[in-house]
Amino acid sequence: MSFTEAQRATLHALADTFIPAVPGHDAEDSTYWTRRGSEGVDLEKIAQVLEAQPTGARKEFMQLLTLLETPAVGLTWFGPLRPFSRLAPEQREKLLQSWAASNVPQFRKGFHALRKLFTFLFYGSSTPEQGNFVWEHIGYPGPQTEDIVDSPRPIKTLQPTQDVAYECDVLVIGSGAGGGVVAGELAAAGHDVLVLEKGPYFHGPDFTQREVDMLGHLYDGRGAISTQDGGIALLAGSCLGGGTTVNWAGAFRTPDYVLQEWAREHQVPHFTSLDFKKSLDAVSRALSVNIDYQRHNGQNQALWDGSTKLGQEVKLIPRNEKGLTDTEQHFQGLGYSCFGDRHGVKQGTLNTYLQQAYNHGARLLTDTHVERITIAGNRATGAEAVHTTADGRAMRVTVRARRVVVAGGSIQTPALLLRSGLKHPHIGEHLHLHPTVAVSAHYAHAINPWHGPMMSVVNDCFTMLDGTNFGVKLETPPAHSGLMAMVLPWRSGEQHKDMMRQAAHLGSFIVLTRDRDGGCVKVDKHGAPLIDYVLSDFDRNHLLQGVRAAAEIHVAAGADAVYLPHGTLPILHARNGVAQNPEVLEQLPHLGWKPNQFSLYSAHQMSTCRMGGDAGTHPTSPTGELYEVGNLYVADASAFPACSGVNPMLTIMALAHYTAQHLKTSNPAVRSGAAATVAVG
Repeated sequence: MSFTEAQRATLHALADTFIPAVPGHDAEDSTYWTRRGSEGVDLEKIAQVLEAQPTGARKEFMQLLTLLETPAVGLTWFGPLRPFSRLAPEQREKLLQSWAASNVPQFRKGFHALRKLFTFLFYGSSTPEQGNFVWEHIGYPGPQTEDIVDSPRPIKTLQPTQDVAYECDVLVIGSGAGGGVVAGELAAAGHDVLVLEKGPYFHGPDFTQREVDMLGHLYDGRGAISTQDGGIALLAGSCLGGGTTVNWAGAFRTPDYVLQEWAREHQVPHFTSLDFKKSLDAVSRALSVNIDYQRHNGQNQALWDGSTKLGQEVKLIPRNEKGLTDTEQHFQGLGYSCFGDRHGVKQGTLNTYLQQAYNHGARLLTDTHVERITIAGNRATGAEAVHTTADGRAMRVTVRARRVVVAGGSIQTPALLLRSGLKHPHIGEHLHLHPTVAVSAHYAHAINPWHGPMMSVVNDCFTMLDGTNFGVKLETPPAHSGLMAMVLPWRSGEQHKDMMRQAAHLGSFIVLTRDRDGGCVKVDKHGAPLIDYVLSDFDRNHLLQGVRAAAEIHVAAGADAVYLPHGTLPILHARNGVAQNPEVLEQLPHLGWKPNQFSLYSAHQMSTCRMGGDAGTHPTSPTGELYEVGNLYVADASAFPACSGVNPMLTIMALAHYTAQHLKTSNPAVRSGAAATVAVG
């Protein structure tokens, strides 16, 4: 898509308001303070993000631009009746501040969408030749500079050049923690497996570590998916290996109390069986899960130190990496693996189960969007899809399969099932997100949070709050210039620039909430997923208890200022491990916590096709087969009966492994009727 001259002027004006030139600062930092957002934001990147969104979201964004281009925008903040681009800089800032604090949800949504977009692109964009001119001023080193040997890709994917039809025993849709395991297990058992993956295949030096480009290539919706109200930003892998290629390498086993809850409340006793434990053990071995890493980065060390000083237990996080050394190359490289692991030490499905599948004859087709599953006689018979070639041409793909396994993730799996005509009333319901906030703090010493394992320490002291199985985990997130800029609150252009200037001294903890109350996934008229989710009072109470705990740990670890995650930017000041204004924490529950009054994120989506023994309330049976359609299975986090309470990769893989054992030993139900045929060119 392209922008008109008027739209381009508005976009440039927005960039210069979120990241303004601020004169009058120290001469040594004058270059940083005087550079404007329009000098670092590429409007073509904005167009690419918009093209990856559902039609409704694109339309809404363009309507927002239209409003900003007209004098009527003045009515939204009782300001001059002039287009945004013709306002004085201080007036533009006041307009945005007014929207951020507005009682009108649409204005808050518009503000936060624009804030995240422009700050992320300005601080996160780079070129191989020049990097980003901001980085030297904030202490961010950017991608590693050592040369990586460009070895041949170990998996040779299919490369159709015209419309094509395939036949197979098992069609696997998705290649992440669920689909990758099913493909590897069944191919090794002698089944003819075909894997369709929506995203691309990246390997080695393809993972450039450049933030904006990697999120654009490796994440669904170019990393810009959100709930319909804009209140929660969602990150979901969309590449060969799925989330296991881009996640933070934490390999948590499912807590026993969660497995017992699932077995008891959802009539799936296998979760507490020896066989499921064997599946957990099997995938742990395949992924080389261990705690043998050499050291923590700054923010993980702060979580360890602060928790310990408060008498709270902390644990090492098992991680799925092998071949690590104590070299700076490996230590630094771990911090970039949320953009893909160029060193090959992370043992996601790309390096394990998918490689096993390929070695045993499985075929893999990337860059392929599955439009629908074909069904005849109430049995799945294959799928219809569109493959995009390297030069951008669309090729029709028709697959006939004896069984179909859907593992596209908890947003795309229910959307595909609904597009395919399934009617179970609970498909897409019970969406859990592990809603997460970041609590950042300033330390006198350098934290350099972008290097080392992104998460190596966890505080589990708050996982079962108020006598329930629900609560929060305290962990640490990846920290890179664009992600940091997007997460840090924006009160004014100067304030945000000043916080970013201190990036090397900022450490962040995340409060990851096991949410009891969920949302849902629907589809629009084009079949694209629409996500509805509002944090409940019950879950918000737990999240705020976690925010307070995270702030207190920062103080105990030696932070001098803690930035609490609310749009009004309350700051807890500290000296020598003692909070100076603890009343700020007392006031937290009394602030407004409506959507877009604070920033929520989710990297874990679960339970939208939940598994259970009651066919009326659970779309998926305990074997993984859907009740509604035979020969159709779900093998990803959407089959979780409820949310896992821990980073879900290992649980997904264990459930997929368990489901694969059933698929190995069972025969597909006899199909009646015939699949729809598609002309093949």
